[in-house]
Amino acid sequence: MPAGLEEFQKKHDFLICVDSDGCAVDTMDIKHKRCFGPCLVKEWGLEQWEKPILERWNEINLYTRTRGINRFKALALALEEVNQTYTPIEGVEELKTWTEEAKELSNPALEAQIAKTGAPVLKKALSWSLAVNRAITELPWEVKHAFSGVKEAFEGVRDFADLVIVSSANRDAVEEEWDQFGLLPLVDTVLCQDAGSKAHCIAQLKKKGYAEGTILMVGDASGDMAAAEENRVYFYPILVRREEESWKNFPQAAQRLKAGNYGEYSLEVREEFLRNLTEDSA
Repeated sequence: MPAGLEEFQKKHDFLICVDSDGCAVDTMDIKHKRCFGPCLVKEWGLEQWEKPILERWNEINLYTRTRGINRFKALALALEEVNQTYTPIEGVEELKTWTEEAKELSNPALEAQIAKTGAPVLKKALSWSLAVNRAITELPWEVKHAFSGVKEAFEGVRDFADLVIVSSANRDAVEEEWDQFGLLPLVDTVLCQDAGSKAHCIAQLKKKGYAEGTILMVGDASGDMAAAEENRVYFYPILVRREEESWKNFPQAAQRLKAGNYGEYSLEVREEFLRNLTEDSA
């Protein structure tokens, strides 16, 4: 079992951090299309407008620059649009305010806020979130897999880089999926939502003794890039709809990191990443 953050010790001169859902493992699309969106429609009784609402949910969470947004922020965005376009949503402003002001956006944090206010919209948000979690656990294994080239990519860097999962997903789910796909033995530690934000995790890993220019964050969403930039480490994007191409090109990126000439290349891949995720059209 990989070590926790406190026990983790630097073994190589380089560190590669990798996100999970939608980056290394092909589980993000299926979770949103089968779980998050449909549970939203069911919880708020929006079946009459199901098709456009589900399409919009997928735009927000998968194909625009809000890809990878926290589930409750995405919920508030979607319900605001439903309220404006289709039918009134009671308490949507209260939900939006909580997502903007809360220090933590999680089920336990939402439960604490419900205990304070008893707001019906927050109760429905929690009910939706729990339903999503149940639906995710019920997804059959045959619809989930690692992207082609991931295992080979990891094996190719193990001789010069430490490898760490940095994900905002549930730890149990991440470890189960990576173990199922034969990836867990290749990583040195697993840092998920219980370890703090991605930016926090990278900051703590930097303290393990890595020199400037030796850390790479691999991710598929704007939040991954932001966490890298906040910590002044390099970013390598896994492009949505082009994931296998991205992993095919990853060994070249890793060799640039090892050779110490990733800097200029990082600007190129950043621009390509932003072009690939469209501006939100709503």
